[in-house]
Amino acid sequence: MKSMLKSSKIFLRAVEPADLDCLLAWENNPEYWRVSNTLTPFSKELIHQYVHSAQDIYAVRQIRLMIEETASGKTVGAIDLFDFEPRHQRAGVGILIDEKYRKKGYASDALKLVKEYALNVVGIRNLFAVILADNKASIALFEKSGFEKVGHRKNWFNDGKNWIDEFMYQSQLIN
Repeated sequence: MKSMLKSSKIFLRAVEPADLDCLLAWENNPEYWRVSNTLTPFSKELIHQYVHSAQDIYAVRQIRLMIEETASGKTVGAIDLFDFEPRHQRAGVGILIDEKYRKKGYASDALKLVKEYALNVVGIRNLFAVILADNKASIALFEKSGFEKVGHRKNWFNDGKNWIDEFMYQSQLIN
């Protein structure tokens, strides 16, 4: 499994206690709240509990993997599988790359690795992503990674100023 979670640029690993400050910063950044439906900051204690909780996708129906740069060992982002449905062999996927590490191919690599992990380790056959229509970078990433647009919800998301459409993307890992 180790090689499955590694590319030449990055590798995916479990969340560790040393990730607490990084996760706290990401989870409490209001610019990221619009894609996570967060309305209030997370406490350090709550993030601490999350970091120390079991990362068993079958028990909690989600898993977060940290994206680490191979060369430097720096954590550059995280990729989540969520809303896991074992019976239907599907899960959602979401990704965050820290602003200073974007446009280096890390997100594409992480998505490719997590697709292999989802299929070959977890037994997921379908992944989905929900993306706001104005998030051009994510749309391009998921389309480039083989996800197909399968749905369009009009005026679905209110960011406090505007109503934004939402797109549903899906990737069948096996037909």
